[in-house]
Parts: sequence; C-alpha cells; structure tokens
Amino acid sequence: MLTYFEISHENPAMSLEIFLALTGFSLVSSITPGPNNLMLLSSGVNYGFRRTIPHMLGISAGFGFMLICVGLGLAQLLLHVPVIYDGLKIAGGTYLLYLAYKIATSGPMEAREEGRNPMTFWQASAFQWVNPKAWVMSVTAMTAYTSSQNYLFTVAVVVFVFTLVNLPCVSIWCAFGSGMRDFLSNAKRLRVFNISMAVLLVISLWPMLA
Repeated sequence: MLTYFEISHENPAMSLEIFLALTGFSLVSSITPGPNNLMLLSSGVNYGFRRTIPHMLGISAGFGFMLICVGLGLAQLLLHVPVIYDGLKIAGGTYLLYLAYKIATSGPMEAREEGRNPMTFWQASAFQWVNPKAWVMSVTAMTAYTSSQNYLFTVAVVVFVFTLVNLPCVSIWCAFGSGMRDFLSNAKRLRVFNISMAVLLVISLWPMLA
C-alpha cells in the first residue's frame, strides 16, 4: 500500500498518486462556488472581464501567499490558539455580509462605468485572510498533502499546483459573468441577479458556521 509520499535521498519526490490527488483537490476546491467565485461572477457582469483582471490576479496571489504562511507554521498557531481562528471567522463573516449588501444594492451598469470600481489587486489579496473557504482549502491542503520527511519540498509542490490551477478556475467564473452582460443590461434582470448573488454569498457562510 502506498504511503502519502515516496521519498529517497537521491530523488525526493511526491508520489504520482498523491500528486494527482492534490491536483484534483485543487481543481475541485478552486472551481466550485465560494465567496471568491461568486464575487467574480458578479464583477464580470457588472464591470466586464478586463476590469476584473486585477481582482482575479489578487485572488491567486493572495491565496498563494496564504498557503505559504499556513505551510510555514500558521496552521499550527491556529490549532494552539483557536481564539485567533474564531476571530478570523467573525471578521470574515461580517465582511462577507457587508459585501453581500453592496452587491444587492448595486445600481445599473452605467453607474459603475462612472463611479464605483471593481475590487483591486490588493483588496482581493487581503480578502483571502477573511475568506472562510480559503482557510479551509489552505489548512486542508497543507495537512493532507505535505510530508514531515520532506516538508519544505512538499509545501512548495502544494503552492505550485494551486498557483497553476487557481487562476484559470477563477477566470472561468469571471468570463461567464462577462458573457451575461448583454442579457443583464436590463435593469430588472440585473437587480434580480445582484440580489441572487448576495443571497448566495450569505449562504456560502454556512460551511464556516457549521
């Protein structure tokens, strides 16, 4: 039976079986609905693909940095001082409710062209630290797919795989939203869409609360 990692002194490497499992986990967790993807869908509709590119890049960069921090010991700190994690959950939930309100009360597309802007690179990067799904993904990945025998190497592999997979996955959501712009140019349809996105964003809090 294969262990998680097959490592020798001459060729330290992650087994192909676990590498494929890691790739599958990163793909499924990155492309399934969550706060990031729902906001990108909404941003694609309201601002278009091009204006949402900094948001997408910020998600990938911010989550990659989070993975590095978790892999280098942040996960252990959260386990030993759970009040920090509880505080992050409260902050994340509060901010997500605020974002849901902002999406639900957004005006017509024309107003965005003149006034509000989509989330910036740095805002999207910082958001990962209060994103409940990002925390679950990062802690799960570093717990399940790293090896104590060759820890830094396997941490690097996890970060590399997620970086490679995450950006194309989040881009799909933005592209889908951008493709709906013409259909949602009608004010009533856009209103229904924005309220629906806000409700789904609030529902995405459920895994954290559960």
